[in-house]
Amino acid sequence: MACNSCSTGEDGQPKGCKSNGTCGTDSCNKLTVFDWLANMSLPNGQEPFIGVEVRFKNGRKHYYKNTEKLTLSIGDIVATQAKSGHDIGMVTLTGELVSIQMKRKKVRLDDAENVLKIYRKASQKDIDIWSAARDKEEPMKVKARQFAIDLKLKMKISDIEFQGDGSKATFYYTAEERVDFRELIKVFAREFRTRIEMKQVGFRQEAARLGGIGSCGRELCCSTWLTDFRSVSTSAARYQQLSLNPLKLAGQCGKLKCCLNYELDSYLDALKAFPKADTKLYTEKGNAVCQKTDIFKGLMWYAYEGEWMNWHIITTDQANEIIKKNKNKEIVASLEEYAVEHIQDTKNEFENVVGQDSLTRFDNPKSNKKRKNNKNTQNNNKNKTRNRNRNQSSNAKPKPNAKKS
Repeated sequence: MACNSCSTGEDGQPKGCKSNGTCGTDSCNKLTVFDWLANMSLPNGQEPFIGVEVRFKNGRKHYYKNTEKLTLSIGDIVATQAKSGHDIGMVTLTGELVSIQMKRKKVRLDDAENVLKIYRKASQKDIDIWSAARDKEEPMKVKARQFAIDLKLKMKISDIEFQGDGSKATFYYTAEERVDFRELIKVFAREFRTRIEMKQVGFRQEAARLGGIGSCGRELCCSTWLTDFRSVSTSAARYQQLSLNPLKLAGQCGKLKCCLNYELDSYLDALKAFPKADTKLYTEKGNAVCQKTDIFKGLMWYAYEGEWMNWHIITTDQANEIIKKNKNKEIVASLEEYAVEHIQDTKNEFENVVGQDSLTRFDNPKSNKKRKNNKNTQNNNKNKTRNRNRNQSSNAKPKPNAKKS
C-alpha cells in the first residue's frame, strides 16, 4: 500500500508520508490536500481538532471523529464506524486543516448521521479481511455484468466496493433511464451471499473513477484534482466561438468536457465590450449585419444586406459609436469611413519540420570552399580554352586561291 517515501513501523503499517501526500501512489492519492499546517504547533492550551479525513476506494472520502484521541498521521490505516459493522480506510488529512475542509464542504462535526467515529488503528487481521474482500471485487464485477445482460436491463455495472469487514458490497452503476433492478438484487444476494447496495453514479463520476488520458495528452481532470462537477452547456462553446462538433467537445464520459468552463468567465468579460451580434448598423449606403467577431483582437466583420460577399472590418468602439448615433436617429455615410485595414498573419500553416531531429543538427556545417574552388578552376579553364580558340581562328592566314590551269 505504501510507496518508497512512506515510513513504516515494525508491524509493517505506514506511519506517515514524508512527501505530505504528494507522491501520487495508492497510499498518497492525488486528491489529497497538501497539509501546509503540518509543521506548525498549536497555541498553548488549545486542543487539536478531533476531525480526521479518511479515504476509501477510488478517492471516496469521509470525515470522522477521533474520540479516542489516537495519534494519527497521514497514511495510517484505521477501522472506522459504519452503519452496520466497520470499514477500513486510510487517513489522508489530520489537524486544523480538516476543519477548513469540513467548512468548505458544509459538513458539521456534530452531525451524528454523517460524521461517525474512528474505532482504532487497523490490526493485521483487519487488513487481511479487507484485502481478501478487495480480491473478490473484480471477478464479481464480471458476473454482475452478465446477470444484468441476462435480465435485459439497460444499465452498466461500473465498479464494486466491499466494506472493510466484508459484510456488504456496494454496486456502482450508470444508466440513462430509471431501472427496475429488484430482480437483479435477488440474483446478486443469492449468488454472492452478502448484503447488496445499489448506487447510481453519473457518467462524469464513472470517468473519474476509471481514469484515463484526455485529448490534451494529460490525465483526466476529474480523476486527478477536480472534485465538483458543474454542468456544461453548449452555450459555453458558442461563447468561445468553437465549432459544435460533438466528437471534439465530448470527453470520455460522453458529455461535454469540463474544461469548457475554465475560460468561460474570461470570454464573458471580454464580450461585454461587444455589441449584440443581431444589432444592425444603419448607414446611407444600406443596413449592415454582423458576420464574424474576433474576441482577442476586438474586431467585427460587417456586410451590407445584399452584398454578403464584401465584408468590412471595424473595431468594437467604432461599432458602439455607430449604434449610439443610430439610437440618436443619426445615420452615418458608410462603413468604409470606419473600416480598418486588417493585416493578416503571414505565417505559414504548415512548416517543413523534416530534419529538425537530426542527430548532427548541432555539428558545425561543412565548408563548401573546395567545391567552389573546383568549380572556379573548371570555369577558368573553360574560358581559357575558348579565348585560345578564338585567337587562333582570328590569327589564321587565308589560303591562296588555286591557280587556274
